[in-house]
Amino acid sequence: MPNAVRELPSLTEDLPGTGGILKARPEDFEVEEIPAYAPTGEGDHVLAWVEKRDRNTMDAVRALAGALGVSERDVGAAGLKDRRAVTRQWLSFPPPVTPDALAAAQVPGVRVLSAARHPHKLRTGHLRGNRFRITVRDLELPADQAAARAAAVLARLAEPPGAPNWYGEQRFGAAGDNAAAGRAIVTGQRGGGRRGGRERRFLVSAYQAELFNRYLDRRIRDGLYRRVLPGDILRVASGGLFASTEPEVDQARLEGGDVCPTGPMFGHDMRRPPDGSEAAAREEEILREEGLAPGDFRRAGKLAAGARRPLAVPLEGAAARPAGPDAIEIEFTLPAGAYATVVLREVMKRG
Repeated sequence: MPNAVRELPSLTEDLPGTGGILKARPEDFEVEEIPAYAPTGEGDHVLAWVEKRDRNTMDAVRALAGALGVSERDVGAAGLKDRRAVTRQWLSFPPPVTPDALAAAQVPGVRVLSAARHPHKLRTGHLRGNRFRITVRDLELPADQAAARAAAVLARLAEPPGAPNWYGEQRFGAAGDNAAAGRAIVTGQRGGGRRGGRERRFLVSAYQAELFNRYLDRRIRDGLYRRVLPGDILRVASGGLFASTEPEVDQARLEGGDVCPTGPMFGHDMRRPPDGSEAAAREEEILREEGLAPGDFRRAGKLAAGARRPLAVPLEGAAARPAGPDAIEIEFTLPAGAYATVVLREVMKRG
């Protein structure tokens, strides 16, 4: 099962890209988490605002947990951040860790900027989004022209329903084989079961992500990215879901940014489009190609309950400006779970 992220269609194919190099140095890729809530100042746990340089989240968690004498499994993070970057995010630490102990922790590449008490552990997804500031270097053209190109692409991606919500290459592993390993777990193939719980969860999710990307790929190639189909499971801004029975009415809501079609993160308990609808047929086609039925995901238990994922995400605060003779700086904000690299793929159009 190939990881074909580089072969996915571009939504802005008619607009020229900037070329250039990404992440030439860690500070070229800055990420700042937008938290869902601030620490309360009371409780047994501690929330720490942490800055990492050239260290991914799990590496930093492991190092801080070791320095503080607690299990890394008890450290909470709302999201995972890349290594080749400067990132700021919240982490939670269990008792007996104190704010003073965190402030005094010495870990290379990690700075604890603040720490305060909080009642509970930070869970995955407990954030509103991420703010990015990214420098692209070694451009193919003067920086002012490249910034204009980037701005045009960003403006297109900001149009309803937003930027394609692809899963990026990070999801599929350096060798691109995470999805195949996840499929082995779902189908019960030999070797699929000899893994720890955290690894199994990640691999199954990579398989679900690959199938989601395939679904979104076909919607774009078939000219249906900005269309509501009969039976589409639509997501409203508050997060609620409903099946479209009047696509001509819901189309106007999509164009106004009020609703967004969702795609399948296949699982045994996933909400499916109504039987016989066009949306259901498109999802069933992918499962049929895989030789699977929704119930087959029960082999992975609660790891593969399934969910709906928006096909698009809002791109907010987008801007591009020259940052020297051969570099530009790009800023934008994405909701939790979206990948900045897929936005940059549209802007740079390389490879």
